[in-house]
Amino acid sequence: MRPDIRCDEHLYPVPKFDFDKGGIKHFMNELKGLHEQFADCFQRSGSRNHFYKYMPGQFSPLERKSIEPIALAVKDGNVRAMQRFVSDAPWSEDK
Repeated sequence: MRPDIRCDEHLYPVPKFDFDKGGIKHFMNELKGLHEQFADCFQRSGSRNHFYKYMPGQFSPLERKSIEPIALAVKDGNVRAMQRFVSDAPWSEDK
């Protein structure tokens, strides 16, 4: 059973963005800054690296935003390692 609000389709239309190379570079710099703000939430450097690879995948043009397509699309992506990161990596909710 879902709330009525979750049953309505297209509640929040997402606009299409046109990026040029400069815009993408700027966006990635902003994303890196966001990553740095959350880096101390992760106990291990491997978790921080997976987080950094996972974030751009959420903003990518991939049709499916699940772990496997993201891991396959990023440089040096590892599907199993990213799956373990999302499901098992300890991180601090308080930070």
